[in-house]
Amino acid sequence: MLLEEKIKGAIRDVFDYPKPGIVFKDITPLLADPDLLRLTVDEMVNRFQSQKIDAIAAVEARGFILGGILARELKCSFLPVRKVGKLPYTTLAEKYSLEYGTAAIEMHIDAVKKDWNVLVHDDLLATGGTAAAAARLVKQSGGKVAGFSFLINLSFLPGYERLSKEFGVNPDCLVTY
Repeated sequence: MLLEEKIKGAIRDVFDYPKPGIVFKDITPLLADPDLLRLTVDEMVNRFQSQKIDAIAAVEARGFILGGILARELKCSFLPVRKVGKLPYTTLAEKYSLEYGTAAIEMHIDAVKKDWNVLVHDDLLATGGTAAAAARLVKQSGGKVAGFSFLINLSFLPGYERLSKEFGVNPDCLVTY
């Protein structure tokens, strides 16, 4: 069985969460399977180990899980990207659009060193708004967006095309729905 099929078999659909009409892709069963988690991380690492990655900018909350492991395996820095008000030091903020309004994320002002190659990671790519905001924070900090890493891509939403067009790099996704 292909890895993508194994991962899809472990992802649980939760209907009408967080609101009616949404099918939430729950990755916790994958995280509970140590063998599948290892295979998943190994594949993500294989896709980026030939690049010079200085840091992983991971988006809270589920992006932290695999993002932290990726940073360890790629021997690079881990940069948390969080909702406004959650980081203790001086931050840069970036607003982005949601279906029902706007939101903002932050990163410490000194997280990215000048000219660092930063991989933006999150668990799921939908509209691309959060990942694009994280990438803009990286650029605003003097870093370069080395790429985007996602476990899941919802191809019926415009995120993949949006990030490709705005940042000139195709997102890397292990599983596509």
